[in-house]
Amino acid sequence: MDAEDSGSPAPSRAGKGLPPQDPGEQARAICLRLLTGTARTRKQLADALQKRGIPDDVSDEVLSRFEEVGLINDAAFADAWVESRHHGRGLARRALARELRNKGVAPPLIDDAMEQLDSDQEEERARELVARKLRSTRGLERDRRLRRLAGMLARKGYPEGMALRVVRRALEEEGEAADDDDLGYDPL
Repeated sequence: MDAEDSGSPAPSRAGKGLPPQDPGEQARAICLRLLTGTARTRKQLADALQKRGIPDDVSDEVLSRFEEVGLINDAAFADAWVESRHHGRGLARRALARELRNKGVAPPLIDDAMEQLDSDQEEERARELVARKLRSTRGLERDRRLRRLAGMLARKGYPEGMALRVVRRALEEEGEAADDDDLGYDPL
């Protein structure tokens, strides 16, 4: 007697590489596959299950079980995201919080993750970003350089006041060493 005759189609479907028919097993398989590549938030997994037609009650049950065993942990995800994106891409707190909201992380968890960064760290990272980009703006007028560099920081979520302060300081430091005609000029 083979698996199909016994009324148990799952082993034969699994043997053929097809997804299981039971919605709970489908949901578990989808979540495990998505979690294999990278960490995901509960909302990201819930959206993926909904997109594949998994009933909400089954989805909630599977996701709750995954949280219980530690396969889903939005707090750890948020902490790792902040660490990675701040140091890797230079994003500021505002941009990081927006990304985490878009990924479905709860506001209290976002606040906790943001505590990793203080304004001094954020300003230091802004200085590093400006120093890296400063050379590519040489040859442009000071006003244009200021706008480009401050705009770059703004797109990364840095507050306007901090961005302008960091860029002005970098231009002044460069101006002292490179071009004395530019000293003291404040376009804003």
